[in-house]
Amino acid sequence: MTRKAIGKQLNYLKRDLAAIDGKLNQEKALNVHQAERLETIRKIYEQQKYMYDNHTHSVEDRIVSVSQPFVRPIVRGKAGKPVEFGMKLDISVTDGWTRLEYRSFDAYNEATKLQEMIENLHKREGHYPSRVLADKIYRNRENLSYCKERGIRLSGPALGRPKKGEDRNKAQDYRDECERVEVERKFSLGKRKCGMGLVTAKLEETAAHVVALSILLLNLRKIQCAFLQFWDWLLGFLQSREKLRVVQ
Repeated sequence: MTRKAIGKQLNYLKRDLAAIDGKLNQEKALNVHQAERLETIRKIYEQQKYMYDNHTHSVEDRIVSVSQPFVRPIVRGKAGKPVEFGMKLDISVTDGWTRLEYRSFDAYNEATKLQEMIENLHKREGHYPSRVLADKIYRNRENLSYCKERGIRLSGPALGRPKKGEDRNKAQDYRDECERVEVERKFSLGKRKCGMGLVTAKLEETAAHVVALSILLLNLRKIQCAFLQFWDWLLGFLQSREKLRVVQ
């Protein structure tokens, strides 16, 4: 029943697009926004027709929103949310400071961006990091080889099954994981307090700016925390001086 309804809707859309083309052939003009919206609708029709004809539910660069054609479905496999829609980010945290390394609305493989992020840090700092604490998805042969050549320790166990008699430093692995969780905390804080959890911007450029401002706000919160700590110490120091003066 659902397939029959989809087939009818595709035929209605095909009919309407043909009617619009007839109007355009009569020298009816569209403004830029209307032309872009029409092109998006044509692309959606082509994708839906392909999936209908081939009895599939997936197609490359699938458009899920007419008003936001740049948004793509991203399969995450989470309980209750197997598919998410929105921007995918790679961030790095160095000495508590957060940096937006890469962003995209497409479902890309994060592991392919690790070497680029390390090279960007090398350009900024003039040296490679001594260690990189990354999620296990980043631990592939290419990244491990890349880090080994540059004297970088990539956290986590070796690929494959553990070797017989291998002595892993579990305490070091635990410390690395505790430090790596700082990245997850930044994501959580950004979503709860810095506006990253609900980006309502309609344009791709505007959405990118909102996310960049959320990262900026994360760093401003760090500055605020450091200032409040210094102010608390200063007040305590002045109060101790005042007590000392009274006693004297």
